[in-house]
Amino acid sequence: MADSGRVVTYGELMATANQGAQLFRSLGLGRGEHIAILLENHPRFLQLCWAAQCAGLYYTTISWRLQQAEIEHIFINSRAKVFVTSYERRAVAGSLFNKMPNVFRQYMIDGVIDGFETWEDAVDAMPDVPIEDPSEGAVMLYSSATTGYPKGIEKPFPESPNGERQTPSALNVLDGADEHSTYLSPAPLYHSAALAFAMECQRRGIEVVVMEHFEAELALCCIEQYKITHSQWAPAMFVRMLKLPEEIRARYDMSSLCCAVHTAAPCPIPIKEQMIDWWGEIICEYYAGAEGNGVIQLNSKEWLAHKGSVGRPLACELHICDDEGNELPAGEPGLVYLSGGGEFEYSGDLEKTHHSRHPQGWSTLGDVGYLDTEGYLYLTDRKHFLINSGGVNVYPQEAENALITHEAVIDVAVFGVPNEEFTEEIKAVVQPREMANATPELALELLDYCRSQLSHVKCPRSIDFCEELPRHPTGKLYKRLLQEEYRQRASG
Repeated sequence: MADSGRVVTYGELMATANQGAQLFRSLGLGRGEHIAILLENHPRFLQLCWAAQCAGLYYTTISWRLQQAEIEHIFINSRAKVFVTSYERRAVAGSLFNKMPNVFRQYMIDGVIDGFETWEDAVDAMPDVPIEDPSEGAVMLYSSATTGYPKGIEKPFPESPNGERQTPSALNVLDGADEHSTYLSPAPLYHSAALAFAMECQRRGIEVVVMEHFEAELALCCIEQYKITHSQWAPAMFVRMLKLPEEIRARYDMSSLCCAVHTAAPCPIPIKEQMIDWWGEIICEYYAGAEGNGVIQLNSKEWLAHKGSVGRPLACELHICDDEGNELPAGEPGLVYLSGGGEFEYSGDLEKTHHSRHPQGWSTLGDVGYLDTEGYLYLTDRKHFLINSGGVNVYPQEAENALITHEAVIDVAVFGVPNEEFTEEIKAVVQPREMANATPELALELLDYCRSQLSHVKCPRSIDFCEELPRHPTGKLYKRLLQEEYRQRASG
């Protein structure tokens, strides 16, 4: 654990995972049943996941930043029978009491409140040997709810309870990682990529350093202190590190880094160029979803030759289709479908599962993009972020990519707001480096800056400021919260 220095050895990890699996079996949980975990980045987080994995259970790691109604929906949809949380998350956990219809045992770590049992006492009473019927489990994650309620992503177990397990292809982007490597995890472990990478590193015997929370300078300090060789980031983290004062950035030794992977959101071209200038050609990118239906990836050399691309398929195929499902030629944007990757369905929602499928059986995550003549994918934006302004379709990602490069901007969201004349007009909400500078003059400067790079029709008509955008620590932006706020303003 990066902040506290707490060390969990592989021996301790194995023992506590076995004890947890023994506890789950003693509670009557059989293969394919479900538990839920709501926890900060805690030394016991991965131990809990391995316990469920060894017991052949589905386990859902829940973001404690979700709204209460969203968390309640997850408990109802997942049919989780056991809930494990921490005393630090007691405010969220306590509000869920009697609102988890299938849960029959509730545990809390580091202390308890009414209605919860002590996790430490429960597992310490169990033997630390493997259960008699170990089998592979599976994580069942929920979408980060950028629109609507979170969707449960259900993937099949291996056909045989002890069947051979294939290493997820997404992990192949950790170039050169082996048992001598040290991996830094700066994101919340409840996120799909952070959890998958940390657990797969542990499968390979790689040391994993977990940051309790991300701070830009602390991340640089961790790289130097722990001699990090491999790491994974969100573009928003790159932005925060790049906007540190130059003397702070130069203070830390980055020479141990061999591979830095980024995902979770598109990375603006100028940001990635600056990161490659700073860290060297060690930056890899991949595009994938928690659905696990395929992986697109590329390294720095490829990206420098195809700037803006997220890569080419790794063990899957790409299809770009129009609204009627017809495949489009290179250069024409359409909905991105993948085939040949893993299978998934949205738990308890046949309609959403159906809408994610092409008549050919291919699946989509809802992103729009196009291919170049060499087969590299370029993402335009999410389909549901499309703005119809005066009959012109505008994807806001371009304006966001332009504004984030301004020195006064820390974060930005661009979206459509109601307009009687144009149906929607383009609005930008900016988190400035200093709120004291959030003046009408800065707003005009930013509008001019955006218009100097893009066609005016793609640029915001107005800019508002806020102290912090509702961005998930994994890098995803909760635009729907901003959109709902502005729709309420328009209607009220």
